[in-house]
This record gives sequence, structure tokens and C-alpha cells, in this order.
Amino acid sequence: MIKGIDVSSYQPSDYSTRGIEFVFIKLTEGKSYTNPKWVAQRKTARDAGLVTGFYHFVRPGSMKKQADYFLSKIKLAPGDMLVLDWEDPKVGNDEKDDWIKYVQDKAPKHKVLLYCNRDFWLNRDKTSFAGDGLWIAHYNGKPGEPGIKHRWRFHQYTSDPIDTNLGEFDSREALRSWAGGRKKSAEGE
Repeated sequence: MIKGIDVSSYQPSDYSTRGIEFVFIKLTEGKSYTNPKWVAQRKTARDAGLVTGFYHFVRPGSMKKQADYFLSKIKLAPGDMLVLDWEDPKVGNDEKDDWIKYVQDKAPKHKVLLYCNRDFWLNRDKTSFAGDGLWIAHYNGKPGEPGIKHRWRFHQYTSDPIDTNLGEFDSREALRSWAGGRKKSAEGE
């Protein structure tokens, strides 16, 4: 497994890339917020050769408008992963699924994933649909063991001192190959 982090406006633009292979960067939230540091945070990742992903923190409202807002803020590079951050309890399963499917249609060469915590996955999710992969958060002190039966691609296991994740890949190049590979179809994860 490989290690990575995720960052938002709460972290510096020039975060440490030592010992990590990938980074997820918060890009947008709802229909109006854009992380003011995302461009500099992306540069830090690119300069270090990290595999990158970008996430949208979803809020209640039009999923299409939120997805369009998210996609309008970035010119995608090959291998960029796209993520729906599902933490708001007012956003339901159908809305979560609609956002992922819509982004898959709009960005067919990119992996589209679902991020949520273990409670959401086990108690709120009713469809087990995570697009091209599940990024699960569970701070159980057991990196790589998120406590679910479903296949996952990334496990966020701590937020101290920064959100830290394990990727279910043998190497940075294996992740890069997976992320940059043409999508055949949604894996239904």
C-alpha cells in the first residue's frame, strides 16, 4: 500500500510531500466556494510528481449545478481523479449517485470516486455505488483496515497532524496507471 494526504484551505500551499505518493485537494464546495489555495497546492503536488485528485464537498441542492461548478474550475490533466465528498446528512443516496454518474459522463477519461466516513457507508448509503472507487474514512488506529467488507481504494485513517490515507496500490506508478487508464465502465463499487 502507498501513503498520501488530502489538503484544503486549512493546510499550507507548500505542504510537505516527503514520504507520500498522492494527494487529494479540495477544489469546491456547494455552488459558490472555491478553495483559494488549490492552484498552489496542485503546483506543490505536480512539482513532486504526485498522483493528484480533486474533491467537491457536496451540499444540498442541484447536483448538476454543483458538478458543473466543480468541473468549471479546473482544466483536467491525464490521471487526475475526481471525488465527491459526501458528509452532509441532508444529501441523500440518489443525489450522491446522480453527482457521480453525471461527472463520469462529463469526464469519461477520469476516475470518479466517492469519499465518505464509515458511518455514512454502513448506515446512510443504500446503493453501494461509489463510482470507480471508494475512499473511506475511519480513524480506528489500523491503517489499511477501515472495518468494511466492501472493496475500497483509499482509507483515510487519521487527521493528526494532517489527513493521511493509504491507497490500495503497490506503488505510485500502479496508482498512476489505474488513475490514467481509460475508463471502461463504472466498477459499481
